[in-house]
Amino acid sequence: MTTKNIFSIVLASILGGIVTLGGYHLLNPDRATGGSIEDKQNIVLSKFSPKEDDKYIVPDGLNFVSAAEKVTPAVVHIKTYYEGKASNYGRNSMDEMLREFFGDQYGGGNGGRDLGEGLETAASGSGVIITNDGYIATNNHVVENASRVEVVLDDKRKYSATVIGTDPTTDLALLKIEEKNLAFVPYGNSDNIKVGQWVLAVGNPFDLTSTVTAGIVSAKGRNINILGNRSGLAIESFIQTDAAVNPGNSGGALVDLNGNLVGINTAIASNTGSFAGYSFAVPVNLAKKVMNDLVEYG
Repeated sequence: MTTKNIFSIVLASILGGIVTLGGYHLLNPDRATGGSIEDKQNIVLSKFSPKEDDKYIVPDGLNFVSAAEKVTPAVVHIKTYYEGKASNYGRNSMDEMLREFFGDQYGGGNGGRDLGEGLETAASGSGVIITNDGYIATNNHVVENASRVEVVLDDKRKYSATVIGTDPTTDLALLKIEEKNLAFVPYGNSDNIKVGQWVLAVGNPFDLTSTVTAGIVSAKGRNINILGNRSGLAIESFIQTDAAVNPGNSGGALVDLNGNLVGINTAIASNTGSFAGYSFAVPVNLAKKVMNDLVEYG
């Protein structure tokens, strides 16, 4: 064997080793580098980030934190009290209609609770502070026929509320508490929301205060005929969403991701009375008109 042949074999062996080692590292990147798990995570994450210091990039419109922080302090827990036995709670036409449509526990209060030998019963729902001096929007069926109404703020302060006015045709009501400098939810424009747009529902389901759920707008202008038997003048043009809404959420806020109010959560579509797919909210542009009329005319 000549020197030339020996050199060729050695060179081929070296090149083969390099190719083999490179292929191993390429197919096993986790073994290619030592260091801690954090170091390895940083290496992997850097592949998906255009900049080294941006480990995660949240696409525009998908950050729920800011809206939740703005809205939560301005959504209240409404407790309503009724004279008479628990069996008499909710025996108004609106409650009967909602129970027939949605089940025994519709999207309104959390059901009646007997407070002692038939003297008084209680239920609960949600409301949205819409001015810094204490005006609160909610549903009519949350406060209808209540002998007294109590409002509990996110910071646990409690107030006796006055019912300024109700509108059964849209299932809306306006309350007032005596306080200043309150956090409130600014009006948005429900005409501008789009099907597929992200929204947040904020309320107090099952007496769980300050609960935030997310979903998308599933449809607009829904008429689900829950107010039709109430009055020939009923107005229904609900925003349909798949944000989870449960008993106690009624009267709470539906907001866009800028924290602007786009609807008042009102009802759920469910055979059980708990969330099972879709919820419905009164558009804020309709609510805004009703609130102004209730302030002016009662």
